[in-house]
Amino acid sequence: MKPNGTSSNTPPSDGNRHANGVHRDGIHRDGQGYNGHDVDHLLADEIGDVHGAAALDTPMRPDAFDLDDDTKIDLIEEHFREIMNVLGLDLTDDSLKGSPRRVAKMYVNEIFKGLNPDNKPVATLFDNKFQYNEMLVEKDINVQSYCEHHFVPILGKAHVAYISSGKVIGLSKLNRIVEYYSKRPQVQERLTMQIADELKRVLQTDDVAVIIDAKHLCVSTRGVQDLNSTTITASYSGKFEDEATRQELLRYIG
Repeated sequence: MKPNGTSSNTPPSDGNRHANGVHRDGIHRDGQGYNGHDVDHLLADEIGDVHGAAALDTPMRPDAFDLDDDTKIDLIEEHFREIMNVLGLDLTDDSLKGSPRRVAKMYVNEIFKGLNPDNKPVATLFDNKFQYNEMLVEKDINVQSYCEHHFVPILGKAHVAYISSGKVIGLSKLNRIVEYYSKRPQVQERLTMQIADELKRVLQTDDVAVIIDAKHLCVSTRGVQDLNSTTITASYSGKFEDEATRQELLRYIG
């Protein structure tokens, strides 16, 4: 793994943030020969392949939590049943008749539970009594997310590191923070930055690094159907902006 030297099409949101990573080729079209309707469709398709269009915050409506979870499950079940009907599936079949409900519950209670801020992990800070002032690295944290463009899985590993400013958190909270931001429709650049920002907020330090190496099933199971490629994104801030500190981290996770 060598995140150094890659570039991101996601602009930093402040002067101290660096997000290094690349996902797919940029767009080079002048739009000539297309009518307005065609251009709209092309842009929609291409935004799905260029992640720079995604902001740091997950796009949510202001009324996103006006409905309780049970109501959301009922509505998703109804709409997913209609999708299956349109596809021509026989919903009286024993194998399929419960699928709309299963999918709805999975969406709300499992794979997209990170959309609900009530599920955000509470991280308790402890004094760094051991006076451990070196880098702490948690590597190979499981990442299971879903591409927000095609709603298929993103599967990989996250490596997170920080240098204590006098406070520490339990190791499992690092995993839970990664899981929380993964359990929602995502793009990998945003996921990387959201994890990094949350760690900086919780740990009260800018000395944080996050690296994600993941396979996107929207690449491997559709489109180019590339089974081998993975995507690497990284965020370095504070002391991790120093080349020697970054190289130390990369040796640990390599």
